[in-house]
Amino acid sequence: MVKPLMIQGTMSNAGKSLLAAGLCRVFRQDGISVAPFKAQNMALNSCITREGLEMGRAQVVQAEAAGIEPSVLMNPILLKPSSDTGSQVIVHGEVWGQYSARDYYARKRELLPEVLRAYEALSAEYDAIVIEGAGSPVEINLKDQDVFVNMDMAKLARAPVLLVGDIDRGGVFAQLYGTVALLTPEERGMVKGVIINKFRGDRTILEPGLRQLEDLIHIPVVGVVPWTRLDIDDEDSLSERLRDREAALVDIAVIRLPRLSNFTDFRALEGVEGVSVRYVTTPRQLGAPDLIILPGTKNTMEDLLWLRQSGLEARVLQFSAGGGPVLGICGGYQMLGERLSDPEGVERGGELRGLGLLPVETVFTKDKTRTRAAGRFGTLSGVFSALSGQRFTGYELHMGQTDSPAPAATLVDTVSGTERTDGCQRGNVLGSYVHGLLDGDEAAGALIYALAERKGVDPAELGRVNGEDHKQRQYDLLADTLRGSLDMDAVYRIWREGLT
Repeated sequence: MVKPLMIQGTMSNAGKSLLAAGLCRVFRQDGISVAPFKAQNMALNSCITREGLEMGRAQVVQAEAAGIEPSVLMNPILLKPSSDTGSQVIVHGEVWGQYSARDYYARKRELLPEVLRAYEALSAEYDAIVIEGAGSPVEINLKDQDVFVNMDMAKLARAPVLLVGDIDRGGVFAQLYGTVALLTPEERGMVKGVIINKFRGDRTILEPGLRQLEDLIHIPVVGVVPWTRLDIDDEDSLSERLRDREAALVDIAVIRLPRLSNFTDFRALEGVEGVSVRYVTTPRQLGAPDLIILPGTKNTMEDLLWLRQSGLEARVLQFSAGGGPVLGICGGYQMLGERLSDPEGVERGGELRGLGLLPVETVFTKDKTRTRAAGRFGTLSGVFSALSGQRFTGYELHMGQTDSPAPAATLVDTVSGTERTDGCQRGNVLGSYVHGLLDGDEAAGALIYALAERKGVDPAELGRVNGEDHKQRQYDLLADTLRGSLDMDAVYRIWREGLT
């Protein structure tokens, strides 16, 4: 019979996702078949499964750590915010609808059978399920709507809970004490241990506070996890990797759009020594990069207006006119065209002028392209000629169709088996719909080294691109960190005993 363990947090970004991934890795290393589960995820970072279904990136990471194929069963509900008050709702990998927060809360209970179906299907296949909560379990204004997300999910799964607090933000003892105090007596009985996360310093300094906290909440502290630099895909826009950084030998600037999505497209570039990937929001931050990337977005038209109003559009155009290379992925590709039309009101309605750097036009429709793809770049020119003939794998996830007179690549839709073209290049500007285009070591390395040579930097001064091996080492480092900082005997005892 499956045994679950649930990770809940005192707030968003307390570290639930990474701790769940780390425990998945630990279980796997110890010979236990394990799967992750998060009933409802709210994030713009998503991925497409082998079946062509959409799920949250965090559960993909956790599945990778567990050594298993990602499945939408691990994340049956995904909310993709499209505005401050509304989201696209994805159920079992397919669009359920576009809802305001109020309307979604009114219908949320309808999805309980779908959540249970997914959890029961996973339970039949694995010995352990590591469940991740969402936000905080004690948002008291929303408590009656917290269906199947935090404590309700723990009750449904009969899962003991480990509660995580983030000391890096300060006030961790108040976080943990306040969260426990706001739980009902039944819910408090389900919390079997607390964890302090992201600690910097000497743990002995914390000891008096740890003992006092245990006396106050009558729940043991099962670990203090140190702040550790890990190169693992992050869940959302709170990620530390999205901060501006110092420029390196090869400097890449990614425009941090307000509705930025799938910024994990650039993880392979970030992991190379001597390469900086900076996320910028102002013309001043842009500086003089070697490459500008316009990334994906949940709302291309609104973010194009922001780009224009922020002054960054003018800087991108100036950079391109001076010969600087510009790459657009998905929504960024759409922005690089001449015109965007939305006759059905999918995004904001009407038409917008694009940046005019590529001879393409995009028309938005209500149909969503959602598939995996494998392909090969065609014959490209300029600095992008280094990509010519390079193979890639990735996925498409977008609204809108773009006609291109000069496709940049040929690809095969690995879900349907059909062959087609993708993207466009003109001069020093390249656009593509494929997320993960630069995930492969060969393609990422070819582009980085070409940028270095263009700048007069010897590529030998840069590190090697070795994405998959690097990723697996990061998961092992995360597991080692947890083994060294958690009382694993206590964690295993909590998992095995479950809820009585």
